[in-house]
Amino acid sequence: MFEYVKAWYENKFSDPHSVTLLLLLIATVALFYFFGSLIVPVLVALVIAYLLDWPVVHLEKLGLKRFTATVLVMLVFSGLMLMIIIGMGPVLWQQTSNLVQEAPHMVEQGKAFLMHLPEDYPNLITTDQVKSIVSSVETKVIEFGQVVLSVSLTSLKDVAAWLIYLILVPLLVFFMLKDKQDLIKSAERLIPKQRRLILQVWQEMNQQIMNYIRGKVFEILIVGTASFIAFAVLDLRYAALLSVLVGLSVLIPFVGAALVTIPVAAVALFQFGLETQFWTILIIYGIIQALDGNVLVPLLFSEAVDLNPVFIIVAVLFFGGLWGFWGVFFAIPLASLVKALINAWSSKQEHLIESK
Repeated sequence: MFEYVKAWYENKFSDPHSVTLLLLLIATVALFYFFGSLIVPVLVALVIAYLLDWPVVHLEKLGLKRFTATVLVMLVFSGLMLMIIIGMGPVLWQQTSNLVQEAPHMVEQGKAFLMHLPEDYPNLITTDQVKSIVSSVETKVIEFGQVVLSVSLTSLKDVAAWLIYLILVPLLVFFMLKDKQDLIKSAERLIPKQRRLILQVWQEMNQQIMNYIRGKVFEILIVGTASFIAFAVLDLRYAALLSVLVGLSVLIPFVGAALVTIPVAAVALFQFGLETQFWTILIIYGIIQALDGNVLVPLLFSEAVDLNPVFIIVAVLFFGGLWGFWGVFFAIPLASLVKALINAWSSKQEHLIESK
């Protein structure tokens, strides 16, 4: 056993480049694990910087200096964000408040609907089963209410922190965009000279992360807008709130679409009952999800995602459990990173063979 481990170690880590890559990987994981909550503004700024680097580069190609291009892009982006917040914020707040107020009535309607099921389908479900389901749902609703209350109380304490983020994040984004090359050169000085594998992984991941973030933003906007148009045309209540939830659900591959189906179906059921309008909404919603998974995702992520769905789901569960929201958001790039690391170590072995 010892000889096997020794042979494996010599095979994989006899090259100094492999050791450097491993140490950098361990240091990065430790940094995010122990200090992840402290560097959230940096992560947010990094995501936005990746998103805005594309228009900055294109403006540079048109002849503008990096500083001028960065200022223009930041102004446009800030203006768009301000318009979205001013335009959608009050609507979402109002619809959320109305939904919370009507939730008890909707729960009572749901209980009444379930209690009639044993009468209509006595061979499929019994009264005891319905009572058990109702009791379980009521328990979950109470737990959810407690969670919402605790989150709201916690968020009050974090208002100052959010205000600081609103100042720090734009500044970080601006300097990340303006001083991109200087920051990269500074990072290179910290890395040992045995960096061949690190550069290989970086070159493979850099473009993938950029494509992924840009594609994910476009996917959220397209899916959310299409859902809003469909819900509004079909006269579904809380159309704006539900469309935002549907748009954000794409952040969690596969699982998000299934989870957001519950509120969409619940609101439609309580509004229309088991009428034609209810089934029409579910069919249209299913078509949107099908087009997203089979048309939109392949178009947007053809260069960024080349992973089996099983690996993606495992990555979502693993990295989401490890780092929460950011683990879920970056699950696909992180899974791609694991794949890039495996490719790098494999190519290292081929490089050693060729050098001999």
